Amino acid sequence: MSRKAAQQLAAARVRATGDRVTPARVQVLAQLLAGGRALTHHELEASLGSGRLDRVTLYRVLDWLVAQGLAHRMSGTDRAWRFSAADRRHDAHAHFQCNRCGKVVCLEEARTRRAPPVPHGFRAEAVETTVKGLCATCA
Repeated sequence: MSRKAAQQLAAARVRATGDRVTPARVQVLAQLLAGGRALTHHELEASLGSGRLDRVTLYRVLDWLVAQGLAHRMSGTDRAWRFSAADRRHDAHAHFQCNRCGKVVCLEEARTRRAPPVPHGFRAEAVETTVKGLCATCA
């Protein structure tokens, strides 16, 4: 997706939430849309360029995007959160993480709609599935 198309789509998605359309929200979502893979906070910070957003603002924007259903967050094996663009109809799915370079991509075909049975009195809130191996570049 081109940078301009990502900016336009990001602005439209942020506007559709009914909340304020801020440059920070649009920039971060556009970067996620154009990224093609899940990005860490540090990768986003680097891709946006120094001085564009401070760290606290970036964390707040990412939290807001996740809460609005515009992005989703997954934990990598290195314990770093990674973020990717989503939309409101974005179903739960598995992820693939490269053991060598750490790249994380969504496996849209691998849906995780239901949690396995949990003990009586417990309540499942999310299911995360990660397939680990080597990406096409590292294989």
